[in-house]
Amino acid sequence: MGRALGFIGVLITLAAGMYIYSSQLRSTSSVAGGATPEAAVNITGVQSDLLGIARAEREYAAEQGHYASLDDLVSAKYVTINGGRPPYSYQVETSSDGFRVTATRSTPGSPSQIWIDDRMEIHTSQ
Repeated sequence: MGRALGFIGVLITLAAGMYIYSSQLRSTSSVAGGATPEAAVNITGVQSDLLGIARAEREYAAEQGHYASLDDLVSAKYVTINGGRPPYSYQVETSSDGFRVTATRSTPGSPSQIWIDDRMEIHTSQ
């Protein structure tokens, strides 16, 4: 009788552990719209790149009096980021009073675009 109760206790403990593990796995995969943890890390990297480019735009504008293209920022050594972080590629749109840096996804997935503007706010599209 004692062994049977011990075995049942082990089964209950294993079931509780599996439940906790699976719920943590689901919450991790819900980051970045149900993507893998690697995709979530990649999106965080893209957001970091966009912030870096936006900071470089602000610095460039303070020193030069106007915003620059991504190629100009790279050639002037304001940033070392080139075309993007696969599967995202980066584009910079400028005007006389602002800028927008956009990361566009080249493969199916979410988000399809991530962007930051001169207000330093990151936005995403699905």
